[in-house]
Amino acid sequence: MEGPEAFACRPGCAACCIAPSISSPIPGLPEGKPAGLACPALDSQGLCILYGDPRRPPVCSSLRADPEMCGTSREEALAYLARLEELTRPKSLSDFGPQRMGK
Repeated sequence: MEGPEAFACRPGCAACCIAPSISSPIPGLPEGKPAGLACPALDSQGLCILYGDPRRPPVCSSLRADPEMCGTSREEALAYLARLEELTRPKSLSDFGPQRMGK
């Protein structure tokens, strides 16, 4: 979002660079990033050093801060994103059991 309605990131938060998993390669993590791990592209201020860099994963470039996701604190943002990660995690076949696999 751009313009006067834009929601600015909370300085030092970096929840969106910690809570979600990233399945594409990132410099320093060629297999992607697991959920809960701080991205190696974060600097000491919690800012992305890959911002504007073509090596930045598309999922990161598409993510936009908004009041619902960011909440009123870093802790709220981490909790929201961790829950979203849990809800969108791909299921393995073992999660379905025999009754869902037609057996």
